[in-house]
Amino acid sequence: MSKTPRSRIVGCLLLTLATALATSGLAPEASAFCGFYAARAGADLFNETSKVVVVRDGDRTVITMASDFRGEATDFALVVPVPTFLEEGQIHVTEPKIVDHLDAYTAPRLVEYFDTDPCAKRYERYSLGRAAQEMDAATPSAPRKSSFGVTIEAEYTVGEYDIVILSAEESKGLERWLRGNGYRIPKGAAPVLSEYLKQDMRFFVAKVNLAEQAKLGYRTLRPIQMAFESRKFMLPIRLGMVNADGPQDMVVWFLTRKGRVETANYRTVKLPTGDEIPTFVKDDFGKFYKAMYGVQVEREEQRAVFLEYAWDMGWCDPCAADPLSPEELRELGVFWQSAAESPKPNVRMPQPVPRDVFVTRLHVRYDDEHFPDDLHFVQTADRSNFQGRYVLRHPWRGEASCPAAEQYREELVRRQEREAQTLASLTGWGIDWIRDRMEIAAVAPATSSGDDPWWKRIWSR
Repeated sequence: MSKTPRSRIVGCLLLTLATALATSGLAPEASAFCGFYAARAGADLFNETSKVVVVRDGDRTVITMASDFRGEATDFALVVPVPTFLEEGQIHVTEPKIVDHLDAYTAPRLVEYFDTDPCAKRYERYSLGRAAQEMDAATPSAPRKSSFGVTIEAEYTVGEYDIVILSAEESKGLERWLRGNGYRIPKGAAPVLSEYLKQDMRFFVAKVNLAEQAKLGYRTLRPIQMAFESRKFMLPIRLGMVNADGPQDMVVWFLTRKGRVETANYRTVKLPTGDEIPTFVKDDFGKFYKAMYGVQVEREEQRAVFLEYAWDMGWCDPCAADPLSPEELRELGVFWQSAAESPKPNVRMPQPVPRDVFVTRLHVRYDDEHFPDDLHFVQTADRSNFQGRYVLRHPWRGEASCPAAEQYREELVRRQEREAQTLASLTGWGIDWIRDRMEIAAVAPATSSGDDPWWKRIWSR
């Protein structure tokens, strides 16, 4: 007996119909990162996370949708509102490892510093980051057949997917057609379908072709890609919330030529970054990051989209993974990317190597109540760098007996208390529990001799 399949959003735009279907304190500061990469927090930390990559230049758009569906392939289907007709050549299937690479490259990360001997002479060091690095919308083909006011404009088999492009006159007819063809539409879908029909959008419907999947030898569902031209720069998330059983997470990467992308109809907020936190978090980074993200969502009353990463694709500092190669970028749809040879992995370059590709990583937790509208975006000219980065500073554990050592130990106590307070503020974890994990005691405020009230120490002379 097979396990009950999981009904979730597939690639954020999608309505998944998983039912019976038709058949770091004391180290010297430096001008660049001078510790080293410790760990990263990718999209896989969050259960039920949709992953979407959007390549955008002018009106040309390529969307890659990575499925997080788990269940029988026969129980998979998706319905995606699309702004224009799609020919077979505008639909592609790619490998999940490319999206995984992009996730690893942009993931929030921990970095580590190690305090040096306080009795040794210090030298400021720094390291430069590692360098790493046309689709025209075709004229729609003639409609083929119609039923319930629904027109099947095209049918394709691309990779392991059977794909149908639909248009409709009204939402009830579209709902009846989908039900009549074995797609069980969740309750409440009709009003949402109606909104997309008012925008003159078509519907991209896909399900798994088991014979093709067996022939190709794939056991998991590969990401589906669509290339089209449209003035609309948006992701239609509302249809995907119809069958949701709670808030959902979505990570969206944008690859652009100009600069950072942000939401036009919701607030875009940078996540906290650069905070020094206790070293024990290295073993619980996933737990830390999920708690920290949840606190930020609550503080913004779940009405914000969060920036996790923004950087030129040609380099990174520090690197959680090598930048994507020109070949990988082109596979994701970066049609302006040249075929120049990519830098060799792990080779330090004297300066960054721009690639004319800027990557933005946005993370949103959404539901119908707090995100009543689809996500609309705008590309900015801002190319300033940003990354979610959290610093671990390991104390010096060796012998030290110079005058500076006592000063170091006193400052270390205060630093560790600051780290504990920071972690409590970021995550909502109890401060006493954090101190226990750090094996430190609460730091008492500095006092002068005697037990006089604090205010007497200000004016009494």
